[in-house]
Amino acid sequence: MASYWNRNPIRVFVFLILTVFVVVRSNIPSTPGEGAEERRWEASQVGDVDPGMSVAPPHPHTNTDSFQEELVVRPLHSGDIYASFQFRTVWEADFSRGNKVSHYQLFPKSLGQVISKFSVRELHISFTQGYWRTMQWGQPFLPSPPGAELWVWFQDSVTDVDGTWKELTNVLSGIFCASLNFIDSTNTVQPSAAFKPLGVGNVTDHRFLRYATLPREIVCTENLTPWKKLLPCGSKAGLAVLLKSEKLFHSSFHSQAVHIRPICQDQRCKSTSLELRQTLNAVFDLHTSGQAKREWSLFKMFSRTLTEACPLASSSKIYIDITDNSQGEQFELSPASSLLSQAVVLGDRRTFSVYDLTDQATFGSTRSLNLLIRLKSTDGDMLRPLLHAERYVAGYGLQTGEIHTVMYNHHPYRSFPVLLLDSVPWYLRLYIHTLTVTSKGKENKPSYIHYQPSKDRLRPHLLEMLVQLPPNSATEVTVEFERALLKWTEYTPDPNHGFYVGSSVISSLVPSTVATNTSITQEQPLFSSFFPCKEELSYFVRVYTEPLLVNLPTPDFSMPYNVICLTCTVVAVGYGSLYNLLTRSFQIEEPSPGLAKRIANVIRRMRGVPPL
Repeated sequence: MASYWNRNPIRVFVFLILTVFVVVRSNIPSTPGEGAEERRWEASQVGDVDPGMSVAPPHPHTNTDSFQEELVVRPLHSGDIYASFQFRTVWEADFSRGNKVSHYQLFPKSLGQVISKFSVRELHISFTQGYWRTMQWGQPFLPSPPGAELWVWFQDSVTDVDGTWKELTNVLSGIFCASLNFIDSTNTVQPSAAFKPLGVGNVTDHRFLRYATLPREIVCTENLTPWKKLLPCGSKAGLAVLLKSEKLFHSSFHSQAVHIRPICQDQRCKSTSLELRQTLNAVFDLHTSGQAKREWSLFKMFSRTLTEACPLASSSKIYIDITDNSQGEQFELSPASSLLSQAVVLGDRRTFSVYDLTDQATFGSTRSLNLLIRLKSTDGDMLRPLLHAERYVAGYGLQTGEIHTVMYNHHPYRSFPVLLLDSVPWYLRLYIHTLTVTSKGKENKPSYIHYQPSKDRLRPHLLEMLVQLPPNSATEVTVEFERALLKWTEYTPDPNHGFYVGSSVISSLVPSTVATNTSITQEQPLFSSFFPCKEELSYFVRVYTEPLLVNLPTPDFSMPYNVICLTCTVVAVGYGSLYNLLTRSFQIEEPSPGLAKRIANVIRRMRGVPPL
């Protein structure tokens, strides 16, 4: 019998299939509802679980995550328009104690695994195309430098911070489709005072902090797509449907960022949650957009309108800044909203017209929301920023030069300190003894200086200074440098374009023109509560200068090509002629007879006479 089954494997397979089918049919309950109820609450064991491991229970009705989204639109005095998206996801998970989480709801799993694996406490990353014009547009809600910026606070349990930092940059490079894998020790610094944790916690040991920039990073669609996939609703519903790449990258300024930090769950702060803040800022130019009329709408900016809020969002709102349009003299807004909100943003009290997307009445009978802003006049004074900075390179030739950083304090009667951070590549060798700080033509001695010299091909320069800015003044920081000669393999493919130097970072507590009222119970926009500040009469500001483009001594890379061409020509002519002479065989050839002789020979052949 066994030999029969061994000779017929196909019959064995058919027999097993029929047996499984009979067993499954016998286990189906007679009442469909009862069987469905049992399968709904049936527990499934995937594997053994460590009793000491804290794992979030995947209960179908327990949702501890929350998601909020908002769009802030501010018409600028230049006729341009500023749009700022904020997406906030709060996850009640604490990785500080080494807890492992295997269940994700609204928080993206890709970032959760990165935070857990590399013991990240805070992560801040931004990709920016263009430069923010502070004197024309005012202060941005969330500043960022041109290119890519990444700074991370690690847990104090990390032993090899540099190795973890290198692995983290490679993983983030794959997640965001960026060139973050080019971050290494030559462009990474450890600031001692400029970047403090923005979340809760007392970890201020700068050994667990890393900061790096890539000023030449180009932002494109392949960076925006993975950024949108981190949202709970993706780009299918809510405010994210407006994020159309061909419109966003046609703007004058575009910046997208991801901020992860721990926050308190309640006022007592007995337990913490993890906050993911995704921001996207864009400035649309009126002239480059090719609009004949001086008006803006959601469809003209993004080529789409809003039809619904994200179903997973607990709050979905649009804020239109109408502070300078109290009487309607600057622009006309339609459809109008009766819901107004006030908030102190960047030291100024602003008024917003609010549109709640969770309310179906907001969309009206057309089931579509297309806000229209029709500009009437651009007159009026813009609130000039109290803190502004710029940076440039001076000097001539390709041997030495000077870096000038100018910081402006536009406050009429208040002085305040600023913290300046400069990260200069190693191939610009700073002469730190030439460092000068002047304000109103007089020397301004910094109260704190931290300088870390560079090492060739290992680490950059790091300069941090605490400088007091006098009221209504311009403070200039100057330092001389010498250009180094690189190896021929260290030059970029376009060395004559120049080498980029990252932006300077200026941080300060700027005096506020309006005292912050902490007793306000109205809901404020998300961007007004990003930077923590305990003082009511000041607010935190971070300013980035322009990146520098420096020319280095560059060899003539076309010379090897010319030498190769000349050498090949000489070899081809000289060796070719010699080889031809050596290999050619010579034969004696009689000269051909003339025409008369040939005619005579033809006649002689016809007569039968031998030829001549």
